[in-house]
Amino acid sequence: MLNTCNCSACNDKYCAKKVSLFSNLDTNQILKVVNKIDHKSYKKGEILFSEGDIADRFFIVNKGSLKVYNYTKDGKEQILYILSESDFLGDLNLFKEGVFDYYAMALEDTALCTLNKQDFNHILLENPEINLKILDYAYERITTLEKLIQTLNTKDINTRLANLLINISKNFGIKKGKEIEITLPLSREDMASYLGLTRETVSRHLSDLQNQNIIKMIGNKKMVVLDMNELNNL
Repeated sequence: MLNTCNCSACNDKYCAKKVSLFSNLDTNQILKVVNKIDHKSYKKGEILFSEGDIADRFFIVNKGSLKVYNYTKDGKEQILYILSESDFLGDLNLFKEGVFDYYAMALEDTALCTLNKQDFNHILLENPEINLKILDYAYERITTLEKLIQTLNTKDINTRLANLLINISKNFGIKKGKEIEITLPLSREDMASYLGLTRETVSRHLSDLQNQNIIKMIGNKKMVVLDMNELNNL
């Protein structure tokens, strides 16, 4: 179930400041945004919304991570995006009356800041420069989906997996010398869902990469990229 949380549960007093859409607003403008925000928390595995739900809210990831996904015609889950702290969701849906055409789920315990459609539109009217940032972000989302299509059309499984690990490294990795340490946001099942593979295939190819000293797995949730150049060359 969805719970309302206190502001103290958030990472940042002005959580809206984390989001690129609002990053150029001055303190008074940010305060206006923050005063309209509702704070919500979701447990790992909880659904934010489903396909067909009314799209009437803007979501900011304040802590944790989400997966945005849909289902193929044969009922298989296909992950579209992974969102982490400071990412946002639902912006384009607020420009028109409609419903979500995808699902969103918390990958871990996650704190969100949300704005309703009326408040979000009011902020856009007061700060029209935000619209240009939304267009930039929409372009990034389209590019991400295009890359996903290219990945799914790539027959070489190592190349598919390498592309995913590179993307995860950029968004979730911490560089330590020549290595990159990552707390994986995705389970093996989620990786398989993203890549259109089976869990067993993903696990086998992760082991292959580890045997080649390209990565090092630490349990199920942590990974170290030992050789990013080699990963890029796959």
